[in-house]
Amino acid sequence: MIDLSKLAEPGSIEESLLEKIDLKRLPRHIAIIMDGNGRWAKSRHLPRVEGHRAGITSVREAVETAARLELPVITLYAFSVENWKRPRYEIATLMMLLKEYLRKELASLMSNNIRFVPIGRVDGLDPSVVRELRYAEEQTSRNTGLLFQIALNYGGRAEIVDTVNRIMALLREREMSDAVIDESFFADHLYTANVDDPDLLIRTSGEMRVSNFLLWQIAYAEIHVNKVLWPDFRRRHLFEAIVDFQSRDRRFGGVEENDSEMFIEADENHA
Repeated sequence: MIDLSKLAEPGSIEESLLEKIDLKRLPRHIAIIMDGNGRWAKSRHLPRVEGHRAGITSVREAVETAARLELPVITLYAFSVENWKRPRYEIATLMMLLKEYLRKELASLMSNNIRFVPIGRVDGLDPSVVRELRYAEEQTSRNTGLLFQIALNYGGRAEIVDTVNRIMALLREREMSDAVIDESFFADHLYTANVDDPDLLIRTSGEMRVSNFLLWQIAYAEIHVNKVLWPDFRRRHLFEAIVDFQSRDRRFGGVEENDSEMFIEADENHA
């Protein structure tokens, strides 16, 4: 049973938004492209790394809100394979902040029954970062609430390539060169195997692109773009995205029966 008192203060914007949300039709998986840290810092005449530091508060708020809504999965895009092109100092600071976050937030993850899983080419990160990630993953592995996936050294195209190579190695090992690969089999070998695809993709900062994130998985995701920069993202913005999501007519490529009949009648009129 969702405890609404932990999600909104009486008379707040959050409460008014929460009243618009159908708690029985929540998305099963929300994915977020966390964008705008650099612009947030620049607008305040601060170094870019201060934007990343400020963004940690938004991560905490998004994850804790998802847990309190009893959502099954949230996935945050933290560091892409393309981000290695950034200045070395910025990358080093990002990794330091990641380790700091994991150490400080592990107790909260445990108390909120959150399971933490990193996805991506994780072993390509610095060994000290990998140790912290694997430790948090192992410590939370028995938790049964929200699955919190964080995409690190991640790229959608890289994931598809890695999946193809993983499947090829498996088929060679089992001497199954004539095996037929369908979508279900392919999905079972993605980083996100056995996890529902995102229903809702949120992007902050107003940019209208998916930035190589979960390319296979977001095929039918509803996309919500918010102009707010990631360090300013708060619970109400997540509620706004869910309200928007629930206003969509999700057909997954199909049509309503009435619409289908209308097209048939139109064809008959032109016969």
